[in-house]
Amino acid sequence: MVGSGLSTQAGASVAALAFPVLGPVGVVAVRQWVAAVVLLSAGRPRLRSFTAAQWRPVLGLAVVFAVMNMALYTAIDRIGLGLAVTLEFLGPLTVVLSSSRRRIDLVCALAASAAVVVLARPRPSTDYFGIGLALLAAVCWGCYILLNRTVGERLPGLQGSAAAAAVSGLLYVPVGTVVLWLHRPTAGALLCALAAGVLSSAVPFLADLLALRRVPASFFGIFMSVNPVFAALIGMLVLDQHLGWASWSAVAVIVTANAVAVGTAGDRSREKTDGHKAHC
Repeated sequence: MVGSGLSTQAGASVAALAFPVLGPVGVVAVRQWVAAVVLLSAGRPRLRSFTAAQWRPVLGLAVVFAVMNMALYTAIDRIGLGLAVTLEFLGPLTVVLSSSRRRIDLVCALAASAAVVVLARPRPSTDYFGIGLALLAAVCWGCYILLNRTVGERLPGLQGSAAAAAVSGLLYVPVGTVVLWLHRPTAGALLCALAAGVLSSAVPFLADLLALRRVPASFFGIFMSVNPVFAALIGMLVLDQHLGWASWSAVAVIVTANAVAVGTAGDRSREKTDGHKAHC
């Protein structure tokens, strides 16, 4: 799980090194192509056998893939890795909180909202567009979770995710080709973009698959909450992006709120299951 988180954020930092040459659009295009190759090899979807009911959530997931990565990488370029990833994590937190009426979840929601205000506090240098893009990535991540459930119910194994990655990669063929033509990639920039695709797609995919065989899904969800911390630390070490104490405090609050919400949601699900078994 540590390897997955570090690889994802290291991939994002390596991608940022290629921004001056390729721009976020060019880097995202290369990453989407790498992700498509990896997931197609792993999922091997039988595209011709998909029904219309199966294609609809797959196409929705493909659009979410495309918009989420573009929004996140552009946000990283504007406001830095740590802040962008922290704001993006509001997406899964919102999904967890939206179906709950418990007091602890209300406290988590209020704490996360206050932390966002701290992160976006008005200053002359505040990049509201970059913050908005990070929040758009958060919305996309929430939609990704909901769509992925539907895709998982309608298609076996990894076929749905693989098909969505393939469609998303195809969507980036025209725009990626134009961007790479206008901004001729250097060998170093292209290597960084390819490395970002491997580190942020292939390595986490394999690591998460192995981790989920060894730890409960609820604990895995809690541990994912440390990703904003990894992002802030790697942004500081690799990209020289330093956060102030107020921003670090806000990151800590959002990480804690996410961990508490996910952890107690898992406890609540187990309680319901145990209660149902006792009743039966």
